[in-house]
Amino acid sequence: MKRIITAIFLCGALVSCNDFLDMTPKDSISDKVMWASTESAEYAVNSIYSYAYDIFAVWPSSVGMTEAFTDEFKYGSYVNFAMCLIPSQVAYGGTNLTNSFVSVYLGCWGSLYNAIRRTNEALANLHSLGTGLPEDVQVRLEGELRLMRGWLYFELVKRYKDVIIYDEDLSAIAIDKALSTEEQGWDFIYEDLSAAAGVLPAKASARGRLDRGAALALITRAMLHAGRWDKVIEAADALEQLGYALESDYANAFIKSAAAGNSEAILQYCFSYADGLTHDFDFYYTPGGDYKLVGQQGGGYGTPTQEMVESYELATGGFPDWSIWHGSTTAEPPYAQLEPRFHATILYNGAPWKGRTIEPWVGGTDGWCQWNKEPQPQGRTTTGYYLRKFVDESHDLASRSQSTQHFTLLRYGEVLLNKAEACYRNGDADGANAAVKAIRARAGLPWSNKSGDALWQAIRQERRVELAFEDQWYWDLRRWGDADKDWPTGLNNYQVHGLKIESTAVAGQYLYTYVSVDDRDRNFPSKMLRRFPIPDGELNSNSLVNQYPEWN
Repeated sequence: MKRIITAIFLCGALVSCNDFLDMTPKDSISDKVMWASTESAEYAVNSIYSYAYDIFAVWPSSVGMTEAFTDEFKYGSYVNFAMCLIPSQVAYGGTNLTNSFVSVYLGCWGSLYNAIRRTNEALANLHSLGTGLPEDVQVRLEGELRLMRGWLYFELVKRYKDVIIYDEDLSAIAIDKALSTEEQGWDFIYEDLSAAAGVLPAKASARGRLDRGAALALITRAMLHAGRWDKVIEAADALEQLGYALESDYANAFIKSAAAGNSEAILQYCFSYADGLTHDFDFYYTPGGDYKLVGQQGGGYGTPTQEMVESYELATGGFPDWSIWHGSTTAEPPYAQLEPRFHATILYNGAPWKGRTIEPWVGGTDGWCQWNKEPQPQGRTTTGYYLRKFVDESHDLASRSQSTQHFTLLRYGEVLLNKAEACYRNGDADGANAAVKAIRARAGLPWSNKSGDALWQAIRQERRVELAFEDQWYWDLRRWGDADKDWPTGLNNYQVHGLKIESTAVAGQYLYTYVSVDDRDRNFPSKMLRRFPIPDGELNSNSLVNQYPEWN
């Protein structure tokens, strides 16, 4: 997700949001002094913590939410910028996806290696200069740094598979260094994360710092990509023993703060307007009418698609028949009948919001914009919908422009779905069914045990809906080997749609017209399936590295 941030703090799952980590720069003192005391050494490690937000908000894509490369989300502006036309160019693929284009907008090779270098420097300093620290502090700080390094390398291997591995032995840094194998990469990641899980404290005693739960949750995510199913299940089971559980209300999984006792939150970032610790998420994604009502302009840069809306079941289970809305009709769509996760994720015509109702129709307070005919929507939706998930309903735009809602980076709902898939792959249908049943029970949806392909399709469905807009679906389709298949299995040969909504002469009645919000078919080339290209800068400087064959 693309989010611009002024400053950030990490909150553990049980700490008060007043117990912020002090991120005050300490680079004006020597390394020797920095690692001489527990307090200053923790400051040094805090600077590495900041990369967790980059992993979550900056590096998934430099042009917007990765869901915009799938059938879930659409950026409505035709202007050739990030969070405007460029995400659609990624989705259209074809000749757009050159080595340099992919490296710039999706790769993050240089940024990740810079973060890894700084993390390795911190580990080296801890070992050489932090010997006077209490032994338990040395062990804990090494665990925190290894967690961060494992996370950073996971983001690299997820994108590139065969990468260059460096550890804290700084003498091994060389201009010319060969790629490791993918298996060596996954081994390195698992060693770091499992080492961290073995030494870090549980959340109750972590004082808001990285804890055992975060390491275990990351193991389930990373090892799912690695295909190491036993490791996923083992970490998920250990995490359950630490007391994490689903929130009873799905919306609370990401709305409720750690300070308020969110039982599902494993890792959160917290913000404070009073301290100038803010971000700009609402500027990009709040309904455009919020700005219009206070005489400003903003919001609505990206909006959910009709395809995403139709992914949600009825509250009683099963899917509505949307065929009548694939033409033009005054019939009211079955929004009110859809399951709770839809209402917590997507704003639709008539949805309650900030004491008003959403008006995404032509001439409405929020408004509608035709894709590629009106270059700048200026807050209007091109799909007939707006994003609700992560948007702050309490944000008063009249008094402040910046946002302060926290973001949950890791949560137990994802861990359960990671376990469900691992159990399925391991032939444990009972374990997979139990995990999916728990996820659906929270949403009030019925469940009957399944097996074979029916069970796999159910797991796939739950990942799509439960984790919507959490930067999972695009990567899921790639790691499953489905992204280059035709839609709806993959991301080829389709266009995404919305509803053009017009008020009629009858009070309260609207005309809904099914419209494409693409001007060409989408295309995911096979060369994008396994890995992104190594950037030219690495190829030009490192004589031991050659471009992956599919990108030559």
